[in-house]
Amino acid sequence: MAASRIVIENCAIATVDANDTEYASGYVVVADNLIESVGAGSAPTGLENVVRRVDGTGHLLTPGLVNTHHHFYQWITRGLATDHNLFNWLVALYPTWARIDESMARAAAQGSLAMMARGGVTTAMDHHYVYPRGSGDLSGAIIGAASETGVRFTLARGSMDRGESDGGLPPDFAVESLDDALAATETTVDRYHDASFDAMTQIAVAPCSPFSVSTELMRQGAELARRKGVRLHTHGSETVEEEQFCKELFGMGPTDYFESTGWLGSDVWMAHCVHMNDSDIAAFARTGTGVAHCPSSNARLGAGIARVPDMLKAGVPVGLGVDGTASNESGELHTELRNALLVNRLGAHREAALTARQALRLGTHGGAQVLGRAGQIGSIEAGKLADLVLWKLDTLAHSSIADPVVALILGAAAPVTLSLVGGRTVVEDNHLTTVDEDAVARSTRTEARRLARITAAG
Repeated sequence: MAASRIVIENCAIATVDANDTEYASGYVVVADNLIESVGAGSAPTGLENVVRRVDGTGHLLTPGLVNTHHHFYQWITRGLATDHNLFNWLVALYPTWARIDESMARAAAQGSLAMMARGGVTTAMDHHYVYPRGSGDLSGAIIGAASETGVRFTLARGSMDRGESDGGLPPDFAVESLDDALAATETTVDRYHDASFDAMTQIAVAPCSPFSVSTELMRQGAELARRKGVRLHTHGSETVEEEQFCKELFGMGPTDYFESTGWLGSDVWMAHCVHMNDSDIAAFARTGTGVAHCPSSNARLGAGIARVPDMLKAGVPVGLGVDGTASNESGELHTELRNALLVNRLGAHREAALTARQALRLGTHGGAQVLGRAGQIGSIEAGKLADLVLWKLDTLAHSSIADPVVALILGAAAPVTLSLVGGRTVVEDNHLTTVDEDAVARSTRTEARRLARITAAG
């Protein structure tokens, strides 16, 4: 059967390939779910079975955005504990989070995914680690929501086994036992992980953090991931308090602790990594360990400024993360493109910290690297999956910015005229085509109110 083709032409293109190739006016041809060709000028003539032509005049075409760290369930607890540092924020919110159930998890995932997809995310991930007893099939609910939304998805199946009685922060009824956490994680991998080139769903092994997880869960989690051939994810070096916790409990800093438990390697990525010294960065670079940079959440919680320019110079893979929407209420990745550039310029490198094009690379190819999918997504190249976003830049908001990449990164959030995931339309004219946004909004409001009532009742 002949391939069905979509032609997008007359647009500026930022390919984010190895040479940062750009076209002031160019085209992309999509054949079924793959990018068939990309180039300057008009699309080739004589193409067969063209089912759609898109005039991209006034637009910028980029790879789809890749989100590398999130907590979907937090969508229904947005706007709470707005003036707390990380540990106090967790203590304030864990009693609420410990009461989530399957219906809440599905609604929260729908809200998180819809907001990201509408804003240009074509590959999402969720680090879900709260599995209260009797809460239902939370992993299945989250994966189901991602499938409905139509984005590529990695579920980092998280876990916690260090409750309050063991010196952890979460309530005891919100944590799992070591054996239960490992068994449930392995079941999730076996049931849902797809290792194929065009996979829509993948699973990572993801104990939550050093201060909510036992050393044995870290060690056995790493062994499980490598036995199953999946990636590893956790939080690392987010705050000064975390570093102090690790030194008091384990007699070493977070990076040394991670290395001692098998948690450095090219199959690992960590969220935040704000408080990293030179030797930490060198260890990440030497082992190929990746970083999910979450500038808005880091600022919201006062965690600090991650040394992203130094990481990139050392060769550390770095992508961007929304993080949970209880610490980044906007819940979309375009904010992170802009804030990655702006926040890092407040650091030691000042105006030389990051460029607009480096920020775009973090949100596309960098994210693909971190998720282990740089061979399939993250740049516009022939043979890669057709995960593409067409940004509208000819409105008042961007009318006087000549450079389209600068307009996208530093300007106001650009409307998404078209978003394709594997050649399938997910966003059209700034609206989702796969789910009813108003219905999702109603559902998330309902579940947020129900959770608040349950929490108030104790």
